[in-house]
Amino acid sequence: MEPLAPASLRQLIADPAIWDQMDLVEQRLTEVSNSNNAFLTKIAQHLLQAGGKRFRPLLALLASNLGPSQDHRPVEAGVAVELIHLGSLYHDDVIDEADARRGVVSANTNWDNTVSILAGDFLLAKASEVAAQHLGDQAVVLLARTYAQLCEGQVLELQITHDVDHGRDDYFQVIGDKTASLIRTSARLGAMASGATPEDIEIVSNWAWDLGIAFQLIDDVLDLVAPSEFIGKPAGSDIKEGTFTLAVLEALAADEGATIRDLLNQEPYSDEAVTRVIEIVRDGGYTDMATTEARNRIASANAMLDQLPARPAVHTMRSLGTYLLDQIDRALTASS
Repeated sequence: MEPLAPASLRQLIADPAIWDQMDLVEQRLTEVSNSNNAFLTKIAQHLLQAGGKRFRPLLALLASNLGPSQDHRPVEAGVAVELIHLGSLYHDDVIDEADARRGVVSANTNWDNTVSILAGDFLLAKASEVAAQHLGDQAVVLLARTYAQLCEGQVLELQITHDVDHGRDDYFQVIGDKTASLIRTSARLGAMASGATPEDIEIVSNWAWDLGIAFQLIDDVLDLVAPSEFIGKPAGSDIKEGTFTLAVLEALAADEGATIRDLLNQEPYSDEAVTRVIEIVRDGGYTDMATTEARNRIASANAMLDQLPARPAVHTMRSLGTYLLDQIDRALTASS
């Protein structure tokens, strides 16, 4: 689950030009994901048609306001980063053996792992094609490096799954590689596509990196504090899958660590064990600690924005961090 709701984003971002561009992104995603093979088109558009927040294209379009060129290229930047994101989701669902994504049956369940992997590969290839045709060699290299980083993060996550002894460093490496890297690339590519100055490109990239870390921190906290209907999946899914996020890792390193280890000493973890771990983590204040970490990252991100000229898009970028944090308050209200 990604902690952003499209309707609320429309209230947050008042500039109609952004949403006109987002409509163009949606059209282009459908065009680009068409294949000469109708079966492949059906699979490749399976998640596309299921919707999604399109957070990464939105960041690309916001960042494009930093440059003087407002032609078709920022839209193509948004398309390219969303294709990377979508392609990675197909692969993630195979790795996780997921049976649902975005409220629909996952491609690997609906068909099989082979076609799901091929659909993901197809979308990743299309991202490179879009970048090569519209954005230039520098963009192609950036997207390739970003996807390599996504893969590195996924491999590290697999290495530490069910490992109760890894710590903060591995956690932040994973979320940096798997989440923040593409969020940073989204903003960077949008700024590049509009001809922003090298200095502004670096500033918005650094902003997006910290925002991306906060994005994942908040998503991980929601898995521990939000009701299932709020996040669209069973609460504690991360623990159930052996993915221990920051709040759990902090509890494992504290006095409660021995109790948590006893609860997680046998796989698969029982629902009762997961529920008890969540209670320990929440009652011990560890979700609050993770939320504070997210708040600090957002403050760091906003400090980067102080270096940019005041303009509506920069104001909107600043408000995104507050909006993300508000999701935790909304989740706590929903669970009370």
